[in-house]
Order: sequence, then structure tokens, then C-alpha cells
Amino acid sequence: MSFDLEALGHPTPERRYDVTAPALQAYADATGDVPGGPVFAVVPAADVIVLASRSVASDDVRTRVVHYEQDFHLYRPLEAETTAVVQAAPVALLARPNGASLVIHVVTRDEGGETLNEQYVTEFFRGVEAPTTVGERAPDHAFEANGERALAEVAYEIAQDQTVRYADASGDHFAIHLDDEFARSVGLPGRIVHGLCTMAFTGRAVLEAAGVDDPRAIRRLAVRFSAPLFPGDTLTTSVWKLGEGTYGFVAAGSDGTPVIKDGRAELQ
Repeated sequence: MSFDLEALGHPTPERRYDVTAPALQAYADATGDVPGGPVFAVVPAADVIVLASRSVASDDVRTRVVHYEQDFHLYRPLEAETTAVVQAAPVALLARPNGASLVIHVVTRDEGGETLNEQYVTEFFRGVEAPTTVGERAPDHAFEANGERALAEVAYEIAQDQTVRYADASGDHFAIHLDDEFARSVGLPGRIVHGLCTMAFTGRAVLEAAGVDDPRAIRRLAVRFSAPLFPGDTLTTSVWKLGEGTYGFVAAGSDGTPVIKDGRAELQ
């Protein structure tokens, strides 16, 4: 069976992760940010996200998985000397016309039980049929500019070694990010930038557009990954103000192809 519906709703065992100043600095260096950027929250959760996915999706279909959406809800920043206690649960399987989506809910707490952040990770299994649609979808973050002029367009250069630095800082050494030959063997033009690295750059762009210099101001950051970004590209993030402290954004690579859609950021 490709998907085990009985696993939905069952959380993984708790995992503990000791946040250190060097780990925060390495992640910041890999994304051109300052320590405390919101996307670092995925690092303590990486193992349990994989466990939750594997509890539902069999190994044969996991070869066809891509990261489709990511949504961070941030209540307290992860700081050095914090021990993060992380648990994940697969909460929904969604049948789609050309594949299936699995939604994973992640909760990170401190040792006293206070929730530091929640994440919704949506994976997409290309060309794999789901037996049904069941469970709770991730919160909506759809965004359309509707022809309105952007508040700002913020461009960042993506270094040729960006994927190497990000792999070392995040622990994600998947070969499509590091090996051109392997990436071409699975149908890509070459190495691609990690989606979460791209997301970190867009979070920086929103803060720049909003005139805010503290990444801890971000209370929610959500995106849909729509196309790959490549080392050496220029990433341009267009930002719209939707309301007080709320921004929508899209980001495109050098050729104008949107690599992130449905971006939403909420600042305190």
C-alpha cells in the first residue's frame, strides 16, 4: 500500500534538540541573515518531519516526494541554550488531480512545555494516487496581487556555493542540491537551491520591505514552492502590504519564473 491511512493523527516520539550559538550563526551565514531568522525553526524538527512522513508514505512513493508548502507560526524565537522538544504528526492526505499531498503538523516546545512554534509541512507525491481525501488541511495562505503595485521588490544574489553552505548548516545533504550529475539524472537542469533556503531569503526581503531589521518580528511565514531556484541566480521578491503588519509576496528567479507563490508574512 502506498499510503497508510491508519497512521494519520498519530504523533512521532518526542525529539530533543539543543540550540547553540554556533548552529544559529551557521544557519544565518548560510542564508545571509542574522541569528534568529524564522526558518531556523525547521532544523530541530527535520528528523521528526521525516518520521511522520514515513509513517504514512511507503518507501516506493517517497522517491516521488517534493516539498510543496511550508507554514511557520512563531510564538517565541529559538535562542542559544534552549532545549527544543519537537513532535510531528501527519494530519491529512489529500487527493489531487496529478498526485497526492500529505500534511504534517509540527509542534516545538521548551522543556517547560511552552509552545515555541508550530509548523505545517505539505509534501506532494508526483503521479501517486491517494485512496481518498481525509484529515485537516493546513491553514490557508493564498495570495493574489490582483494587479496592484508592489510595495517593494528586493533582489538577492544566490551564491554558487549557497547549497553547500546551506546543507552543512541545515543537515539537508540531499544530492539534488549538491551534485549536478545526480540532479540531471532525476530530470533537473542541475543543482537546485533548497526550498527552505529560498524561503529564508524571502523572509529577509519582507523585513527589508517593511523597514524592520529584527527577524524575531516575524510571527508567521508561509509559502508555496512553485519552481526550483538555481545557484548563481538572482532571487527577486515582490512584496505587497495587505494590512497592518501583514504582507503578501511572490519570488522569481533570474528568468522571471516564480519560484515561490502564495507568500504570507505577519509581523508583530
